[in-house]
Formats: sequence, C-alpha cells, structure tokens
Amino acid sequence: MRRPLLYLAGIVLLAGTLAGCGATSDHALNLTLSALATPLAKGTPSPPSKNVNCQRATASLRPPATLPAPNDMPAASFMAQIRRKGYLVAGVNTGAYKFGSLNPATGNIEGFEIDLVKQVAAAIFGTANRVRFVALTVPQRFTAVEDGRVDIVADTITITCYRRTLVDFSTVYYNATQRLLVPTNSGVRDIHALVHERVCASASSTPIDVLKAMPSEDRPVPVGEPQAIDCLVALQQGTGNIAAISTDSSILLGFKAQDPGTEIVGPSLYPVPYGMAISKAHPDFVRFVNGVLARLERDGTWQQLQTKWLGQFHQLEATPKPQYDG
Repeated sequence: MRRPLLYLAGIVLLAGTLAGCGATSDHALNLTLSALATPLAKGTPSPPSKNVNCQRATASLRPPATLPAPNDMPAASFMAQIRRKGYLVAGVNTGAYKFGSLNPATGNIEGFEIDLVKQVAAAIFGTANRVRFVALTVPQRFTAVEDGRVDIVADTITITCYRRTLVDFSTVYYNATQRLLVPTNSGVRDIHALVHERVCASASSTPIDVLKAMPSEDRPVPVGEPQAIDCLVALQQGTGNIAAISTDSSILLGFKAQDPGTEIVGPSLYPVPYGMAISKAHPDFVRFVNGVLARLERDGTWQQLQTKWLGQFHQLEATPKPQYDG
C-alpha cells in the first residue's frame, strides 16, 4: 500500500480546521474559509443531452477596443455591480497544484489561475486583493455561476459545446490535454493496457465523458470522485482498486510533482482548452475579461505568470491565441 503524501494530508487537515472557522473579510486575499466545506448543490436539474455541436467551441465575445480604467466602470455594467459590492467573487479549485491549490503553510489559495483572477480584480479595483475565493467541486462550477453565487469561475474548466449552453466562456487562457497517470512500477504504457481496469477522474467532468465514450474494446471502467485530488489519494492508498488517473495534463503534472512514484504515460486522449466561466446574463463582463486576458498576452504578464507557477515542473506552453465570434 502506498503511503499518501504529507502535503495532501496537510491540505485535508487544514481544510477541516478552516471549515470550522467563521469567514473573515480581512483574511489575506479575502479567502472565504467556510467555502472549503461548501455543500453539494441541491436541486440541480438533469442536464440535456451532451451531444451538442457548435462551429467554434473556443470562440468568445470580442473585448472592447479600450478597457475602462480601474474604479471607473460603466455605470450600468456588471463590473460596476462588482465594484459596488467591494470585491470579486471567484469560484476556484483548491486541489490543482500550481493552478489553484490550498497552501497548508499559509492558509492561502494560490496558483496560476488564482493570479489570473487577481488580474481581473485589479482591472476593476486597481488592486489585486479585492477577491473572495470560493472553493467548488466539479459538479458545482456551473450552478454557482448560474445562480449568482460567484461572479466567475477559474477552475481548469474545459470549454465544450455543451457547456456553452450553460454558461459563457472567456477566451482560452491555457491549452492542456487529457492524459493518463499511473504508478511508475505498473508497467502500463497507454490506455489500451487498462481495458476493464478502474480509471479515476472527477465526477461530472469531461475526462469521465471521454472515458465513457471510448470503444468497448478499449474502454476502462470510469470511476468518479468529487475532485481529481481524491483520485490521487485513492491511488496512493490503494483504495477502490484504482489502476490509473485520467484527467488534464496540467493537473497530472502537478500530481507527478507531488508524488515521484507516479508517471504520465500514453498519448493525448482529448484536447483540453481552459476558459473562465461567466453567467450568460453578463456578456459585458465576458468582453471585459477577454480584454484583460488580451492585455496580459500583449504585455507579457501571461507568460510571466506561467513561468512563475509552471516553469519548474513542465514545459511552458505558447500563449493561446484568442478567437472571437461577436
């Protein structure tokens, strides 16, 4: 039985501790502590068929020619509502190492996506610290946007045609691929060695759908956990007879960095373009966020943030080129 990492145990312990505390508005980065125990959404309607086609899944709304200055948002805009509220509410991940994860040493959520969200806050308020982070599970991400519990979600969300029927997306801010993580001593080299074996991914995620859609002769047994980090714990502890994890390469690279006893094998199973999810009720905010992302690409900030968070443990990606459809 493989022993779980102390890092992961520290996250679980700290999450339990923080969940018992009251949220404090002056916490560093305005972390919403009680969000670490966010209950599963209730009354979620059954989704329609996911067989939805669109011309360009990753195309988004064109940004304004000039972004408004911080603290000078158009009066009727959603950005002005956020400014009057005093903070941006962002749904994020707490278990995606280097993208959005809870640092048990500081109690802060940090990573590449967290810094991108802070750039959006800075464009509204003139300071990056006007953010309240809400930790979400995979099934909660879209309902949290739709019911207004969060203003935006940056949580390694793959843009798909079906998901565009639920929310609007920003332009792509990172391109990943779906891959496979196995123990280094497993002898597995690709997905074809795992027919009828139990392969773990986040429940209600694109990776689960990809596994289920594989031809029967190649198909493993998909196992859904609330978060991808739960799959890593199960693999480490030997629970549930999990043979492998299949999810985004960005997440698996983080798992591999945390656990040298694992390796990423096989080719890409599916493209995974990430976008920030925003309510369809706020197209002006979609355009604004796209303007912020375009500026980060132009001035080199996007590349600096990628180097800061991801440069030490995987090959850096080219800046995604935006596509606009209106």
